[in-house]
Amino acid sequence: MWTRRERIGGRLAAAQAGPAEHAPVRSRQYGADYFSNATLTTHEGKTVRFYDDLIRGKVVMFNMMYALCDGICPTMTDNLVRVQQLLGPRVGRDVFMYSMTLQPEQDSPQDLKIYAAVHGVKPGWLFLTGRPEDLRLIRYRLGFYDPDPVIDGNKATHTGAVRIGNDAYERWAMAPALTGPEHILATINHVDRTTVYTAPGRVNPSR
Repeated sequence: MWTRRERIGGRLAAAQAGPAEHAPVRSRQYGADYFSNATLTTHEGKTVRFYDDLIRGKVVMFNMMYALCDGICPTMTDNLVRVQQLLGPRVGRDVFMYSMTLQPEQDSPQDLKIYAAVHGVKPGWLFLTGRPEDLRLIRYRLGFYDPDPVIDGNKATHTGAVRIGNDAYERWAMAPALTGPEHILATINHVDRTTVYTAPGRVNPSR
């Protein structure tokens, strides 16, 4: 039998250890088998494996776009440029930003490179193209689809969202792509267990 003091001590130790989510998951639900490990090409002309190179063990943010879009893509990209500015040196080191084309039949790596340059995208944010069937599967796995097949089949259709995740902890969230950059940053910080809040919009690494 545990004494009252031992029971209290056990609860105190558990509280000090923090919630179980602070430890990386042991069995994976969202690995390469789920997301796929399809080969994509970046706007810099490099080939990458989707899960192993872009997601594994990282804090990531995804959105969908295409280079000739005259709808929300330019506005969405400009808003995410502001997010990149708020993240500062964390981009490409602690947080990885990815934009995937909705029209891989048209968007070559060079097209995406020009698009990124026009919008002032800095290093650490990759624009991706690949085989249409691979990008369609990835789009569905990330939740960028409409349940109505007619709407989903329209390649000008956008979900208008960003998918944000921490693979190490299998923590995933969504945010509107056109909401305030500070709100998107807050969602990133919510899943990123390596940061400590110091003030609104500002964090310090906990490591």
